[in-house]
Amino acid sequence: QVQLVESGGGSVQAGGSLRLSCAASGYTSRIWHMAWFRQAPGKEREGVANIDNFGGTAYADSVKSRFTISQDNSKNLYLQMNVLKPEDSAIYYCAASTYGSTWYGLLNSNQYGYWGQGTQVTVSS
Repeated sequence: QVQLVESGGGSVQAGGSLRLSCAASGYTSRIWHMAWFRQAPGKEREGVANIDNFGGTAYADSVKSRFTISQDNSKNLYLQMNVLKPEDSAIYYCAASTYGSTWYGLLNSNQYGYWGQGTQVTVSS
């Protein structure tokens, strides 16, 4: 089992920055990919950014050049969000996929079997 706990959400004005953190625990040696997703009210959950065990990253077009995903040696996950926009407002979730998982895609929510509880990000105009 893998446990994930997010932190760092909050309220910020448009153009500002926030850094989200996700503390991973449990069988972290089994983690293959990690990702950030977000879900705004009335919308589907969408993939924001992904990172693999080799440091390779992938981003949704809507956040490229503004968001940066990173990971430390303990599998803790981070998301640096710059130049935030009101449309970035959502609950942000940390997710992990373990070795042996069926392949669905880097930013496909079905790829990830472990999820955090989410942290709210609100960007005001």
